[in-house]
Amino acid sequence: MSDETNNENLDDTTNATERTGNDATVDFGDEFGIVKFADDDDSAPAISFPENQTDQLPHWTEPATGELPKFVTASEDTISPTPSVGASRPSVNLTGSTRRVEPASAPPPVARPAREGRISIGSDPTGERGRPDSSGSLPRRDVTGNSRREENVSSQTARPTQVRRARPNDRSDSGTGPRPRPRAAEQRNSSGARMPTSTPRDLPTATAVGVLLAAVFIAALLVGPVAVMVLLVIVLGLAAVEFFTQASATGYQPALIVGVVGCVSAPLAAYWIGDAALPLVFVFAFVAGAISFIGANSVESGPVPNLGLTLLGLVWIGLFGSYGALILRLSNSGPGFENIGTDTLFILVIGIIANDTAAYFVGAATGRTPLRSWISPTKTMEGFVGGAIGTFVAVIAVGLQSGTWTKLSEWLLIAFVISIVGPIGDLTESMFKRNMDIKDFGTVLRGHGGALDRFDSMLFALPFIYYITLVLTPWTS
Repeated sequence: MSDETNNENLDDTTNATERTGNDATVDFGDEFGIVKFADDDDSAPAISFPENQTDQLPHWTEPATGELPKFVTASEDTISPTPSVGASRPSVNLTGSTRRVEPASAPPPVARPAREGRISIGSDPTGERGRPDSSGSLPRRDVTGNSRREENVSSQTARPTQVRRARPNDRSDSGTGPRPRPRAAEQRNSSGARMPTSTPRDLPTATAVGVLLAAVFIAALLVGPVAVMVLLVIVLGLAAVEFFTQASATGYQPALIVGVVGCVSAPLAAYWIGDAALPLVFVFAFVAGAISFIGANSVESGPVPNLGLTLLGLVWIGLFGSYGALILRLSNSGPGFENIGTDTLFILVIGIIANDTAAYFVGAATGRTPLRSWISPTKTMEGFVGGAIGTFVAVIAVGLQSGTWTKLSEWLLIAFVISIVGPIGDLTESMFKRNMDIKDFGTVLRGHGGALDRFDSMLFALPFIYYITLVLTPWTS
C-alpha cells in the first residue's frame, strides 16, 4: 500500500511538471493553484555599497569625528522644520511657487485711523481711571495717553456707603423686627461697649410721688387685704401695658392682649384659688398666644421670638406678681390670721424702698465701682452695700412694731433676701431696657418712670418672701 501511494504522488508531480513546461511552476490542483518561482539569478548579495569609498562609513577602530552622516543634501527649496540654535526660522511660502522670494526689508506697519470717542452709559469699568495700587493713589491718564500718578491725592480713599438689603415688613434676620436707632449720641467705653446715658433724677418730684404712693398703700392696708389686692392688680396691669407697648414700639410684635390679660388674670386666680391655679392660667395664655400667631399671614410675624417675648412678660410680671396675691391670701386663712399677709407685704415694701433710697444716696456720694457698667453705670458696689445697710435698719425697725414677725432671726433673713434679690431685679429691668434702647418703660409716675420701673425690685422679691413665710410660719409664735 505504501509503495503504491508513493508512486501515485510521484506520478502527479511529474505530470504537473510536464503540464506546466520548463517555467519553474508547479500546479497543486484546485486547492492551492499554480505556484510560479522566479527565474532571475538571486546569487547577488542582498545589500551592496557603492564603489566610492568616501561615501562608506568609517571603520569602527577609527576615532569619532563628531559629525553627523549626510543622508540628504539640502537644496535651496528645502525648509528645515527644526532650524539650528540661533538661526531664525524661514517664513513659509504660501504663494505656490517653487522658489521663495525674500523681501529686501520689512513692510511698513499699517496705519490705523484715530479712535473716535466712546459712547458711555452709566459707569464704564474700562474707563481711564484704573484701580488703586498699593500706595492708595489712583493712576490717571494725561492728554498723551500715558498713565501718571496723582502725588497729592490722599492715601485714604473714601469707603462706599454700605448697602443694606430691604426685608419684608422691615424685619431683621432674626425675625424680631428692626433694631431701633439710638435716640441720642452714645458713649463707648474702652472695650467698645455702649455706655448707657443717664439723666439726673428729679429728686423733689420723685420724693413727692413716693410719699403719695406710700400713703395710698398704707390706706389700703388699713382697709384690708381686698383693697391691697385691688391696688396690686392695678399696678400689675399698668406694668404689663407698659412692657408690651414698649416692646411693640421697638419693633417686636408680642401678643399684647394675651399678655396683658394673662398678667391680670394670674394674680386674681392665685388670690381666689391659690397657687394651684397658676399652671392652668399660663397654659391658657400660651395656647392663646400660639393661636394668635397661627392666624398670622406668614412666618414674617416672627412667632418664636415674639411668642417668647410674650411669655417673658407673663412670667416676669404675671407670675412674679401673683406671689403678692398669695401673700395677701394668707390673711384669709381664718380667725387670728387676718394680719399675716398684710404685715408680710408691708415689711417687704418698706425693705425695698429703704434699699433703693439708701443705694441711691450712698452711690451718688461715694460710688466708684459699677456693679455692671454695660447695664447701668450709676449702680455701684458702694451703693449696693449702702442699700443693704439701709434695708437691715428699716426691716428691724418695722419688725419691732410688727405683731407677726417678732424674732431677730426672721428680720435678718428677710433683710438679707431683700438686699440680694432686690438689686438683681433692678439690674434685670435695666438690662431689658438697654437691650430695647429705651430709658423708661413708662411715665405714669413722675420722677420714677413707669409702674414697672418703680416695682421691678419688688417683683423679684415677692416669690422668695412668700416661701420664707411658708417655711418660717410666723403665726406659730
